[in-house]
Amino acid sequence: MHGEYKVPGGKLVVVDLEVNDGLLADVVVSGDFFLEPDDALEVIAASLVGMPQDASPAALAQAVTGGVETAERAGAIAGPVAMVGFDARSVALAVRRALGYSTAWGDHEFELLTPGPLSPAENAALDEVLTAQLAAGRRGPTLRFWEWQDPAVIIGSFQSLSNEVDLDAAQRYGITVVRRISGGGAMFMEAGNCITFSMVVPASLVDGMSFEESYTFLNQWVLGALADVGVQAFVSGLNDIASPAGKLAGSAQKRMVGGAVLHHVTMSYDIDATKMLEVLRIGREKLSDKGTTSANKRVDPVRSQTQLPREDVIAAFVAHFRSRYRVVDAVLTDDELARVAELDRTKFSDPGWTARVP
Repeated sequence: MHGEYKVPGGKLVVVDLEVNDGLLADVVVSGDFFLEPDDALEVIAASLVGMPQDASPAALAQAVTGGVETAERAGAIAGPVAMVGFDARSVALAVRRALGYSTAWGDHEFELLTPGPLSPAENAALDEVLTAQLAAGRRGPTLRFWEWQDPAVIIGSFQSLSNEVDLDAAQRYGITVVRRISGGGAMFMEAGNCITFSMVVPASLVDGMSFEESYTFLNQWVLGALADVGVQAFVSGLNDIASPAGKLAGSAQKRMVGGAVLHHVTMSYDIDATKMLEVLRIGREKLSDKGTTSANKRVDPVRSQTQLPREDVIAAFVAHFRSRYRVVDAVLTDDELARVAELDRTKFSDPGWTARVP
């Protein structure tokens, strides 16, 4: 069995192994990383032999760390071990990939969905439907960009409606408030003023990753797409994407029972920051760790940094995604559309759901 794991910003780790009676055997670790002393490589491989086939990433990483520390204490290797460009966890993930528990981008074919304009509630409902479909094995990984006409605020699953939104201001501007199934903060969305996309991926793609690590991992292609349109961006904090000019986007996730992960991003394209501040209650505590006292200064739209039409930016994102991964065009089924309509009516347009945290 053969598995490879490329450390983000680091090196490639390769593991070849066999399984005998449910236990790892004949483990060989290789890669383009740096390791001192040389004989530590054999220690790392030997520490994995005899581990259960279904051992968790944490258990595998602990076995590697423990094996190295034991060898150091016993003087079995020539000096302290230095692992450069990789670590015990990356070895564990390579093992998991060899065993088929963890997958890479190249193991999947992504379906690109372009259903056209939907209401804000329908867009939120479609996220739930697609995630449930993947968890049930009825659809593969998907990518879709939202389109809508009505202005909206999409609040996180656990946010207080009254604390986050000035409902009088929202009503004054004709803004619909919808609660989504993922956590995170509020998304202020006007048609044409932001870029929002959703990805649904199998949990195996982020196997062994913390939430923070999975945000960085799933947003790496976005950084490449932004570079294609002239924006030098980077991951900021837990779930934001920023450039030297300011925050560009926020992302959120929901992990479903059954092994599906919903990951979505809302990016400012040409936001009306003044209106946003009237509708959203962004307090001083929210800004306290951002190095600024003004929410206006936190956001710098993509339009000002690219001078490109929104449609061209989205087209560049799709082209970049296609260049990196296997992508096929797809459509929603009648059953999926019916389920979206049902969830729109019974959940996402229901005031009881919207105010479930008052």
